[in-house]
Amino acid sequence: MRRAAFAVAAGAMAVSLAACGSAKESGGDSSKSAGSEKKGDAIKVGLLLPENQTARYEKFDRPLIEKKVAELTGNRGKVVYANAKQDATLQSQQVETMITNKVDVLIVDAVDAAAIKNSVQKAKDAGIPVVAYDRLAQGPIDAYTSFDNVTVGKTQGEALLKALGAKAKSGKIVMMNGSSTDPNAKQFKDGAHSVLDGKVNIGKEYDTKEWKPENANSNMEGAISSIGKKNIVGVYSANDGMAGGIITALKAAGISVPVTGQDAELAGVQRIVSGEQYMSVYKPYGPEADAAAEMAVALAQGKSLDSIAKDKVDSPTTQSVPSVLVAVTSLTKENIQDTVVKDGVYTIPEICTAQYKAACDKIGLK
Repeated sequence: MRRAAFAVAAGAMAVSLAACGSAKESGGDSSKSAGSEKKGDAIKVGLLLPENQTARYEKFDRPLIEKKVAELTGNRGKVVYANAKQDATLQSQQVETMITNKVDVLIVDAVDAAAIKNSVQKAKDAGIPVVAYDRLAQGPIDAYTSFDNVTVGKTQGEALLKALGAKAKSGKIVMMNGSSTDPNAKQFKDGAHSVLDGKVNIGKEYDTKEWKPENANSNMEGAISSIGKKNIVGVYSANDGMAGGIITALKAAGISVPVTGQDAELAGVQRIVSGEQYMSVYKPYGPEADAAAEMAVALAQGKSLDSIAKDKVDSPTTQSVPSVLVAVTSLTKENIQDTVVKDGVYTIPEICTAQYKAACDKIGLK
């Protein structure tokens, strides 16, 4: 599943990719934490994930990171795990616990990228390097891995335009963005707007609290009431979980229009098969998880990241962060077989349950 990381034009991203610039210019050697010493394979990696509403974290990210750390350390490395359940205060407490337990490195997927800043600083002060995972946490992070988030939004916007075709301006679309506390959500939104603005009429737009499907459902009900069900031609949904809540509201109102998504969750893939959801964005979690584990182990062992992190990203607080950015794919009916099935994310029996068998047969997914 390994895919090449790639850079994006600086103007297209909310964070900038620096073509040059050293770690020393950003205030220190980012390949080593202050006070870190070279260690062997018996390391402790603290893993903090943000929530359990989205299926990916427990199904993919955690086990993939644990597997890679074990592989890189000859099964001597230990992953200490905690999930913040969408609570930024709880996540800060979890960082404190990790520091008390003297982990050698932290991998943090922040609930709130700004709120985590002080906790990242505390870890740094304790000599514990921090890898920002999936979301660009603020504070003196040592490394970062994610997907090209602006391109994710562009991919969603382009797919929605393709689905709408000549109907693009015949009515209005609803934009259901992610949480305002998630920097990725802003990048998805920026990417989508760069494609959609001027080509569609945006009737209503929401930043959805905590990415929760039930909040997206309520927002969609409000949009239907405000715009009128006959005037809605499509919905931009930033992820699959929200798409599920959106589609429930649409179906209740007797509306069938293209809906986007992201994460290639099993339920989302099944909705694509059945035609309820138009597309998702397939983000291969293997390369992202592998990169996080590789950078974390290297940092814990006091090694350079030069051979792992080929990009540099600027956060609001830290310049030239060594980074790995992973490519994404637009997932539709046409390429389910060649993406999530081929890569072993899901088997055909998992997707094509009794409820979806006829739809799978219709699109040749057997």
